Amino acid sequence: MTDEINLDTERENRTGLSEAVFSEGKSDTQLLEICETLKTHDKHMLFTRLTTPQFNLIEQVHPGFLTYDPVSRTASNLPTATTDESQHNDLYSGSPRSVVIVSGGSSDVPVASEAKKTLDYYGINSLMISDVGVAGLWRLTERLEEIRAYKVVICIAGMDAALPTVLGGLISSALIAVPTSVGYGMAEGGETALRSLLVSCSPGISVVNIDNGYGAACAAIRIINQIS
Repeated sequence: MTDEINLDTERENRTGLSEAVFSEGKSDTQLLEICETLKTHDKHMLFTRLTTPQFNLIEQVHPGFLTYDPVSRTASNLPTATTDESQHNDLYSGSPRSVVIVSGGSSDVPVASEAKKTLDYYGINSLMISDVGVAGLWRLTERLEEIRAYKVVICIAGMDAALPTVLGGLISSALIAVPTSVGYGMAEGGETALRSLLVSCSPGISVVNIDNGYGAACAAIRIINQIS
């Protein structure tokens, strides 16, 4: 490895969470060297914020090495099992090693998908419930009993980020809130949502940074590692 690349391959042994490659801002040379290092040492890693052009370059040089999801902009060289999402309630909602990801609007799906793909990487089963924002509160209340069955909930919302606060007053599960950059004008790229969540009147909500679905999933995994 060069002086620019120094992978922390033992991090998972220390923390339960392995190093991930934050691809945004990395040069093509750096990304290719990381892939070469992983292949040489037979290591697995999750890539986040990986653009389609970046993936196409890696695919050209290392064909078939990464599996890429353009919605979440994540990739990994670790095969993951797929399960019919319609069966999640029966199979996983009672398991401590499962998470429900609730998002306010369809525009939040990329962030929710980043959280889901991170959980997939660690073998954590998850259910995504999308477009249940508070502007149509019935959409949330009709899924409430389903959400309550999960011990860990990730809740994702932009604009005023009211959804996690409302949900925090209705469930007892561990709740991790993710503000997103969705919204017009004074939404300020997610800063309004972040501030709103930091002053939420629902106590006990954990808050990660704007659009940080990966960080929310890692927080959920830390909780799960202690209760399962």
